[in-house]
Amino acid sequence: MAGVSHDSSQYHVTGSSEFVDDRPMMPGEVHVGLVRSTVPCALIKSIDTSAALQDPDVVAVFLAKDLQQNLWGTIFHDQPLLADQRVNYNGEVVALVVTESREAMLRVQQLVAIDYEEQKPILSIAAAREAKQFIGTVRTISSGDPDLALSRSEHKLKGSIAMAGQDHFYLESQAAIAYPAEGDTIEIHASSQHPTEVQHLAAEALGIPFHQVVCVVKRMGGAFGGKESQSTPFAVYAALVAHRLQRPARVVITKDEDMMITGKRNPFENDYEVGFDGDGRITALKTNLFSDGGAYADLSTAIMERAMLHIDNAYYMPHILITGTVCRTNSASNTAFRGFGGPKGVLTIENIIEDIAVTLGLDSYTVRERNVYQSDTRNVTPYGQQINDNILPSLFSKLKEACDYNQRRGLIKQHNQGGHTTVRGMAATAVKFGISFTTRFLNQGSALVNLHMDGTVQVSTGATEMGQGVNIKIAQVVAETFGIQVQAVRVMPTSTEKNHNTSPTAASSGSDINAGAAQIAALKIRKRLALVADQVLKRSSKLRGRPVAGAGTAAEIIIDEMATEPDFVFNEGKVYPAGKPQLAIQLPDLIEEAYLNRVSLGDYGFFRYEGIHFNKETGKGKPFFYYTNGVACSEVSVDRYTGEMKVLRTDLMMDLGRPINQGIDEGQVRGAFMQGLGWATTENLYYADDGALLSHSPSTYKIPSIHDIPRVFNLSFLEDSPHQKNVRGSKAVGEPPLLLGLSVWAAAKDAVRSARGGGALRLSLPATGEVLLNALFDEAVNDSDFSENS
Repeated sequence: MAGVSHDSSQYHVTGSSEFVDDRPMMPGEVHVGLVRSTVPCALIKSIDTSAALQDPDVVAVFLAKDLQQNLWGTIFHDQPLLADQRVNYNGEVVALVVTESREAMLRVQQLVAIDYEEQKPILSIAAAREAKQFIGTVRTISSGDPDLALSRSEHKLKGSIAMAGQDHFYLESQAAIAYPAEGDTIEIHASSQHPTEVQHLAAEALGIPFHQVVCVVKRMGGAFGGKESQSTPFAVYAALVAHRLQRPARVVITKDEDMMITGKRNPFENDYEVGFDGDGRITALKTNLFSDGGAYADLSTAIMERAMLHIDNAYYMPHILITGTVCRTNSASNTAFRGFGGPKGVLTIENIIEDIAVTLGLDSYTVRERNVYQSDTRNVTPYGQQINDNILPSLFSKLKEACDYNQRRGLIKQHNQGGHTTVRGMAATAVKFGISFTTRFLNQGSALVNLHMDGTVQVSTGATEMGQGVNIKIAQVVAETFGIQVQAVRVMPTSTEKNHNTSPTAASSGSDINAGAAQIAALKIRKRLALVADQVLKRSSKLRGRPVAGAGTAAEIIIDEMATEPDFVFNEGKVYPAGKPQLAIQLPDLIEEAYLNRVSLGDYGFFRYEGIHFNKETGKGKPFFYYTNGVACSEVSVDRYTGEMKVLRTDLMMDLGRPINQGIDEGQVRGAFMQGLGWATTENLYYADDGALLSHSPSTYKIPSIHDIPRVFNLSFLEDSPHQKNVRGSKAVGEPPLLLGLSVWAAAKDAVRSARGGGALRLSLPATGEVLLNALFDEAVNDSDFSENS
């Protein structure tokens, strides 16, 4: 099914795609506005709602006391849905104002008066470390004897790397509509990656059982992890109002509100000490990771775990000690973002390798090839998982040849010595991204497949479509199972009444888990159809006639579902024994025959990743089902006098197994790379002294534009991938390519270093034009920030 387009593509282009706020207004529907804190850390002395309630456009005001359960949290239940006794970040939601119109809602939000007793906030990782304000416990992963290995290392480096957060900047802001129904039930339509969490938390907040709440997710206008957990409170706000007023309630916030209220990618500050030999091979690494979790836990402890599990990235380290600490600050709770914690760990080791190369006077590509995981030796991770079917060395060697690395390196050196106003740099980085949730129970999913009399199919799964193409992949898998056109398969809106206890669509596992479950369900139905077809053909042969199905046979066909499935081909809407296409039965005729003989045409499938385990206490196990791997090489040009950077060329090479939909995967790779490039180079968050976000709109927050796309942007997939273990031999694609955007950051560091005449260079992330300009001239970022002993 090559060339199958995204199932929503024509709807997006024509403007007919329905998102939450596109749903028509219902009679009596009300709008819900959010009253937010204007200080980052304070006790709430009083909340005065009288002025708001006197406004004729105000229907009601709700506070924390109106909720049956106010605390929530995906891992720890530590965050209030509505702040009650205190506020812990600037922008925290304190009250809900309900109005008859959206215009009135935007006006009366200011009428609720809150009196605060302000306290001193903690607004940085450094301040949290000093105050010993942490979330969860310090986590450790270790292997070998890093202290002894460091003491014996031929060379040593000490350093640190700081990386800022990133806003998700999805096009559709947080949104939800709740509809009250008979029997004290609620139906919620949400823009959420996790319908089950919406269902459960809404029920708990309202004090009703789970089965009285249904959450429906048709599609999202982007999410990138920002709607994995943080969409849930907005759905609860709508549900509370609808339940109490018995009127439909709509919560749709503006882009400015969204950016000010919701958490970002966690900022990290990582310290390290690395030992290596004269060839650049790492002999030991000790690294301490510190993240900014914000005011509440959210998913930050799991994000830290993922960062720790990816500190090795593509490289073998025999002796290693990794510690991870989540800091509590007075900012919006940081949360899941495409790549989760992976980018923070990967940036750390890629930065280290760049510095090793400079210290030894080696090309960084050479250092990477010398450290990369191998097949038979040097193939066990710090957490004890053996890397099977390792193609990383092959990716490095193939990309080096494909992008003419050696020749271009010479040309870059020549350019930089030519007195130009620009300086060029080039670097290659890798990704080895573990696929599966590191929390084992989340690695499960279900699917309901219904085959109709005309040969069309409806499929319901727990996957949520946010533009990534999970629905079309599921449709393709089911279509191929039945041998029909993909247009004959419709993936239904995700609903908790059809698929229960679903995991979030996250961790790059949405297609794996849900397409796997759909395939299992479809195969059950196909087996029954094959058994019916076998009986039809046997009876027809006895009558010496052509097989005829559809009218029902004289005697009822009884099949044994425990019997071995006969070898039948399902292709182009026909079913026939293998090697005997002349005996083909039209699929609709066979379906009718099955129906008339009371054979089930629907089924349920359940999928889970097998063989994964991880002990969070010991830091050992096999947390990942497999790895998605890739390598990227980027070349940049930096203006010596302005710091302006242009990406001249990027070459990407990835192992995605056997893609279900190559076009979708190509789009995912290029899009993820650009989002990673944005995190690494352009997207900077600016905060006021009181913790308020200043860059909360497109005019002040710079996501990549068309001008930031590499002038030459080459992409290739490994054609001889050994991967076999997943549905159709495919590999997950959603998150891994984002980490390859770090090749642009590393190339920028290479360029600035060249302009400065060499030597070690400390460069923060994002490397904005301002950061690069300062790095070109500021002596504070030179090698005095590093120590090296040989």
